Amino acid sequence: MLDEDSNLDVLIDLDDDRWLEWYSADQWHILLHKIIQQVLNQFSFVSKFEVSILLTNNDEIHKLNKQFRNKDRPTNVLSFPSLTEEELRIINKNSLQPNMLGDLALAFETLLSESLVEKKTFLDHFNHLVVHGILHLLGYDHETDDDAECMQKKEIMILNTLNINNPYQ
Repeated sequence: MLDEDSNLDVLIDLDDDRWLEWYSADQWHILLHKIIQQVLNQFSFVSKFEVSILLTNNDEIHKLNKQFRNKDRPTNVLSFPSLTEEELRIINKNSLQPNMLGDLALAFETLLSESLVEKKTFLDHFNHLVVHGILHLLGYDHETDDDAECMQKKEIMILNTLNINNPYQ
């Protein structure tokens, strides 16, 4: 679904019907657009971005995790950036041409299980992982303690603007 009058297009592929037990495809689109737009607003981007989201299951994300990260297990979210760090640095913030930011994949069962174990609502956990994934698309990572701390602070700040509590407490 294209978002007219916005600097963001969110493309969604729902390949597991359990996602539809929570929201309709249009409602997921509205929520994802809101979350991603909030992340982009923190960086004052004016240029147009596209993000592709796969709402999937553990089997599919397991395959992707093995294929692209050589990890033989499912995970909660995978991020596939389309822009290099250099491209992100020099991107024309006022460009009218859309920039494909990248792809995210989220696994229903893992998100649900983690939210129950961590005593968080499913949707708060979902919001957190989308913010986390988009920050990865924007070049953030958590490979070092300093990077992790920086990324967590950014996540907490963005989630606060969405009225979601600190997920690390």
